[in-house]
Amino acid sequence: MTERTTSSNWALSIVQALELDGVDCRALFAELDLDYAALSDADARFAQDGMTRLWQRAVEVTGNPAIGLNLAKVMRPGAMHVVGYALMSSSTLKESILRLVRYQRIIAEGADLRFFPTERGHMLTLAIHGDQLPPARQSAEGSLASMLAFCRWLTGKPLIPVEVYFRGPPPQAIEPYRDVFHAPLRFDAGCYGLLMRHEDLDIALPTANAELAQLHDRFAGEYLARFTDSRVAHQVRQVLCRLLPQGEPRREAVAQLLHLSERTLQRRLGDEGTSFQQLLDDTRRVLAEQYLAQPDLALLEIAYLLGFADPSNFFRAFKRWFAMTPGEYRAQR
Repeated sequence: MTERTTSSNWALSIVQALELDGVDCRALFAELDLDYAALSDADARFAQDGMTRLWQRAVEVTGNPAIGLNLAKVMRPGAMHVVGYALMSSSTLKESILRLVRYQRIIAEGADLRFFPTERGHMLTLAIHGDQLPPARQSAEGSLASMLAFCRWLTGKPLIPVEVYFRGPPPQAIEPYRDVFHAPLRFDAGCYGLLMRHEDLDIALPTANAELAQLHDRFAGEYLARFTDSRVAHQVRQVLCRLLPQGEPRREAVAQLLHLSERTLQRRLGDEGTSFQQLLDDTRRVLAEQYLAQPDLALLEIAYLLGFADPSNFFRAFKRWFAMTPGEYRAQR
């Protein structure tokens, strides 16, 4: 089974967040059989489950279930490896968040970010997937808090989300969450997420630099390629992109092109925390956004490019993805 991993930069930020509550992380690393010295190696990576155990022990040691929110206090560009500098050089906050979504797996492979428009604002959702262990609530809460803190730092403005969403039940102590987010909080939601105001996303970043943005994109792309090319999910996405204009690809056909049996393909995708159907749906969603940005492509043509034999199936899928029709989405852009 392929383990999901977390960059040493992000692991170091977690350590710094825990130390704000007096946690002896060097001792915890030894107890959990984690390599403390690897925190200073920019190319090192830690197993996702190792970070989950670290969060769990930190909560036990401190008695503070909201300790993940400390990540907002230690957030800095270096915490996100090369991704942080790519975000800084973006022209607007929206462009920065889109880069974060694109390169998230460099920071932590267990996290899945999505960013899409709604009537009330742009929604940035976060899902964290565990390996053998279910993900720690503190990891998701800390990631939300740090993303918002970084957006505030990038823009130099005290951004207030329209609403903040949490999967879990309300905590006994709500004040730490109010102090960090300064926004309406919704617990027991279907996802973790930040609903951002449309106008905030158009804020120009004072650190914008188009040439540096291209340079960091290249670095980030090269780094991402080093550990994704071997993943079956990555290979399946590439095959799907090639086959979709010919109609909806069948799992059997994709397996044959990858020289795998259907059963082996299904098992290896499961080991990587996904499935053929999920990859097909996600690939179509990403391509749909790209195609709709091209005004010369008609909606019917886009439906066929995405492998939908019946355009009405494309319209239904799009409404499920973005809670609006393709025409409404294109009009907003």
